[in-house]
Amino acid sequence: MLAIAKREFKSLFTTMTAPIFCAVMIAVTGIYFIAYNIGTGYQKFSYVLLSSLFIMMIIVPLLTMRSFSEERRQKTDQLLLTAPVSLGDIVLGKFFAMCAVFAIPVLIFCACPLIVRSFGEAKLAGDYATLLVFFVIGCFYISVGAFISSLTESQVIAAVCSIGAMLLIYLWSGLVNMLPSTASGTALVLLLVLTLLSLLLYASTKNWLLAGGIWLLGALALLAVWLVNSELLAGRLSEWLGGFAVTTIMSNFGEYDLFDLQGLIKLLLATGLMLFLTAQSLQKRRWS
Repeated sequence: MLAIAKREFKSLFTTMTAPIFCAVMIAVTGIYFIAYNIGTGYQKFSYVLLSSLFIMMIIVPLLTMRSFSEERRQKTDQLLLTAPVSLGDIVLGKFFAMCAVFAIPVLIFCACPLIVRSFGEAKLAGDYATLLVFFVIGCFYISVGAFISSLTESQVIAAVCSIGAMLLIYLWSGLVNMLPSTASGTALVLLLVLTLLSLLLYASTKNWLLAGGIWLLGALALLAVWLVNSELLAGRLSEWLGGFAVTTIMSNFGEYDLFDLQGLIKLLLATGLMLFLTAQSLQKRRWS
């Protein structure tokens, strides 16, 4: 895994992908920092990170679009898939390399709260907690982009689909509020989500038994809840899905000074799920 991570990290800087990524992240965040903290005297650097969150859905695909698709296009993925390493090591090696690149601007941002402190009062604890969740959200976006890159050999398709997926994640809190609040509407939407997830799992694994089994278990659980007390589902959909909104989690840290441990754990679990699906996608390629 370490050898793959070093190879990928070096490759990202050789192709100018990493320098451009770091430059754009630092430039955009720096502009907000000058405007908010230096220009208007805001004490919280976390406001800058909240405003910079949108740039990740545009710039992260630049980092992830070639992670697997380019190797697939050039057929060099066969060397990885036949190497005496596990698929988990391949996925984690590439993932950690991209996270290391993302960590470079984040480490530079760590100096910003200290600069604010040099001019007067600063909220260091809240700012550094927000930096932590900002990095975790970035890693989550990287895992999403890596998974999409593993599904195609076209970098353009990988980039466009990644931007679309990350835009959906960014707008998640607003979209969740549009969901039905009735028990029947909640049940139908949950069944639809379960079906889509099962189809996504099948697309990654080509295993009807696994995908169908998960769908059947989920459908039976939903039916059992409906038969016992359907009103348990009323209004729950927005509550459940709203907990995965990255903007809400970020706001809890940055605006309200709340250490949202539950939200942080959800982000880590979602990142792990994306990495698992990426490994399954490579597994399909190995045996195809």
